[in-house]
Amino acid sequence: MKDLLKGKRGVIFGALDERSIAWKVAEFCVEQGAHITLTNAPVALRFGQVTELAAKLDAELIPADATSLEDLENLFTKSMEILGGPLDFVLHSIGMSVNIRKKREYTDLNYEWMKKTYDVSAMSFHKMMQVLYKLDAMNEWGSILALSYIAAQRVFPDYNEMAESKALLESYARSFGYHFGEKKKVRVNTISQSPTVTTAGSGVKGFGRFFEYADKMSPLGNATAEDCARYCAVMFSDLTRMVTMQNLYHDGGFSMMGLNPAVFDLICDEDE
Repeated sequence: MKDLLKGKRGVIFGALDERSIAWKVAEFCVEQGAHITLTNAPVALRFGQVTELAAKLDAELIPADATSLEDLENLFTKSMEILGGPLDFVLHSIGMSVNIRKKREYTDLNYEWMKKTYDVSAMSFHKMMQVLYKLDAMNEWGSILALSYIAAQRVFPDYNEMAESKALLESYARSFGYHFGEKKKVRVNTISQSPTVTTAGSGVKGFGRFFEYADKMSPLGNATAEDCARYCAVMFSDLTRMVTMQNLYHDGGFSMMGLNPAVFDLICDEDE
């Protein structure tokens, strides 16, 4: 695979450190010929390593609070100036739950924190697309992606109110996908990724055990961040121009499994 994204311009949200899926996506997109800008919240820039990634990829880093319309307008306006025109792709890779960070159980949530979770993890996706739409910042046949998780459809108790956030995220992709498709033939999709060892994912209670469970349950095993980066690049490319308003499972087959005998071995090992 070479030059899959040659000449394309994009913005990558959410790269924090080398374990971030967005980090891997940024690296692979540039490897495939894309020119990008990187963005994250100002607070994230202080404890992350994204400045190192920007230097490595010769990409401009533009701080932006994804919940702020003003910041988003500045981000996309500057990105178009830096990259030389409208965008071909955008990745939303953002998620945060104060309730999870503060170890609040699902049956005892702080609702103000819940609102913050929804704003950062889901509403920011709608805000991002609304700003892109109003600025006419996307090229025809462009591609917008957000990273989701199967907890949007199924119960994973320790994922807390992030499950509802992902369900809302996927709904925004369908609804805004219609409007963007009608206006500019821009496609909007979500990718439901395997549990992945990232800074954010590892903060979920019991992550290690569930990661192993999902790996055993999936015929192909868990999809890595590098695998996800390649999938995102294909979704940004012209090879997938007719795919829109979809939630695409990228999980080694986990989403289709009812039972895998390999899981019995895991359960037995834990009992022993």
